[in-house]
Amino acid sequence: MGGGIRHMAGMVLATLIAVATATAATGAPLPPLREDPHVWNSLFAAAVGDEIRRNCPTISARLFRAIRAMGALESYARDQGYSDAQIEAFLDSDEERALMRRARDAYLDKHGVRSGDAESYCRLGREEIARNTLTGSLLRESK
Repeated sequence: MGGGIRHMAGMVLATLIAVATATAATGAPLPPLREDPHVWNSLFAAAVGDEIRRNCPTISARLFRAIRAMGALESYARDQGYSDAQIEAFLDSDEERALMRRARDAYLDKHGVRSGDAESYCRLGREEIARNTLTGSLLRESK
């Protein structure tokens, strides 16, 4: 029985450490990263851009810009109080990826993009570039 109590105490301690790690300087627990509009919108723009560039032969990623944006986003998340482990867990989460894919696919559908129709991806990519959206800023069209 003593081992069971020690095990339970260890679990409680681990939980308290996890909660303390996820606590900002104010002492309030941090919300999930998906609830931060800056984080979500940035990752969403990258997801849409990635899908466009993978399906449109004339549009590619602005690779260095995308790498800089990802680094800035990670710094932003750290500044909000999230640990590297929390950021990694969010980015590696199958649940978060599925949620992002559904949002991305709904956006593409809303904008007339059809699977297998490269021109529909190219058209949206050109629109995003022309409007200078966050997605558009991560893309370039080759002529």
